[in-house]
Amino acid sequence: MKFDDINLQIIRHLQDGRKSFKIIADELSITENTVRARVNKLIEEGILNVSGLIDPENLPGHQSAIIGVKIKNMRLVEKGEEFSNLKGVISVAVVTGRYDLIVQVLLNEEFSLLEFYTSEVTKIDEVQDVETFIVYKGYNINVPYIL
Repeated sequence: MKFDDINLQIIRHLQDGRKSFKIIADELSITENTVRARVNKLIEEGILNVSGLIDPENLPGHQSAIIGVKIKNMRLVEKGEEFSNLKGVISVAVVTGRYDLIVQVLLNEEFSLLEFYTSEVTKIDEVQDVETFIVYKGYNINVPYIL
């Protein structure tokens, strides 16, 4: 797919997830069908994902944590994928630096950090070390509700 300025402008308009294709089309001086077709193509190609997001700080009983993970071997992509399938995991990144993976987790009163470690992380072999960073105050941290 050719990614051009129109696609980028459509994505910017979709930051307000409730904006209609008609309004976007009118503001960009293109047809509603063009917007619809481009959005569908962006979704189909995995470039765009339209979803409702929450701010964990504003949802009672919820918080997020960022976890640095050190793996005993170099199968980082494989281990990253395994982490991405664990309950509560919002995102996983294979990174450079002190840790091999950075994992973002959504927690609530029924699914605590202790439960994440004892029932989820233990499913993954070759985890050498983890360090947890609880997010007390975040900015622009909006995540999908996955619990």
